[in-house]
Amino acid sequence: MEVINENKHDYKREDFEPQSKALVPSNIERYGDHYTDNGLTSKLRKVAKKLGGKALEAVLTLYYVLRSPSVSTADKAKIYGVLGYFILPFDIVPDLLPMVGYADDISALFWVVNVVWKNITPEVRDQARAKAVEIMSK
Repeated sequence: MEVINENKHDYKREDFEPQSKALVPSNIERYGDHYTDNGLTSKLRKVAKKLGGKALEAVLTLYYVLRSPSVSTADKAKIYGVLGYFILPFDIVPDLLPMVGYADDISALFWVVNVVWKNITPEVRDQARAKAVEIMSK
């Protein structure tokens, strides 16, 4: 069983199984046009604590996977799509709804983490973990 990080939490791939595949848009790639680095940074500043550590780490993991030249175009399209979907305030379950607003975003994030799992290196995991800790401590 592969472990995501051995520091504070021993996350396994199964920990990133989406709660409901029904909440993941079937054409997640089309949301890629909504992705920008600045948009992602802005969204994370606003919602990091609401998301929680594991979801925040999933966002950052996907962000760092994008930087790898070995990631296929198809996998990058899924990552851009889910990060674009995450940035949008209005989606299947609007982010403005208390308690449930991020359920679809988190489900989609975890689904894409599973899809691109082969691209997630220990270095990417460490970068994502460190950045998540930094963001959560502010």
